[in-house]
Amino acid sequence: MDDSETGFNLKVVLVSFKQCLNEKEEVLLDPYIASWKGLVRFLNSLGAVFSFISKDVVSKLQIMERLRGGPQHEQYCSLQAMVAHELGSQLVDLERRSHHPESGCRTVLRLHRALHWLQLFLESLRTSPEDARTSVLCSDSYNASLAAYHPWIVRRAVTVAFCALPTRKVFLEAMNVGPPEQAVQMLGEALPFIERVYDVSQKLYAEHSLLNLP
Repeated sequence: MDDSETGFNLKVVLVSFKQCLNEKEEVLLDPYIASWKGLVRFLNSLGAVFSFISKDVVSKLQIMERLRGGPQHEQYCSLQAMVAHELGSQLVDLERRSHHPESGCRTVLRLHRALHWLQLFLESLRTSPEDARTSVLCSDSYNASLAAYHPWIVRRAVTVAFCALPTRKVFLEAMNVGPPEQAVQMLGEALPFIERVYDVSQKLYAEHSLLNLP
């Protein structure tokens, strides 16, 4: 399918994560938000099965856009600046949710966790055989990432929903980069951009003990 007709190409979205890091390896939040919007389009193109993730991501992106457009917008130009600002100004609930339930640090952490799930899932699509069951691939990726932060009832509902996932071939074709084998090649070239952004963010949050914000 011609991406001029669909207006969507997953390769463009994944490569856009390259723009999230500057020469100092700071995570720039405007490109980060824009790249996530592209990932949401991809998830939504696959039907309602991923709505539990995409709806939450959209709400988090809206919070970040409000912070970027607010009076302290310069403090939210990068992830590093945001962490320094919010911690220095005591704008983060470190022990329990209280006065700052929509802090940038907490909000990006939720996006960060979702990005890890999607990264793992896309990588499993890339490396799996043609007859691999996407429900198993997606469940394994979910269990290795987001599941730890969801209550049992959500984990159960998600696992059931994954049973309705389309085939691996349909997933690869939905990326709009050509036949499945071309999509596999594209993932190998483009996924490292997401992985680098994830790794830099993970290191920053770990250094400031922010990986388990309530």
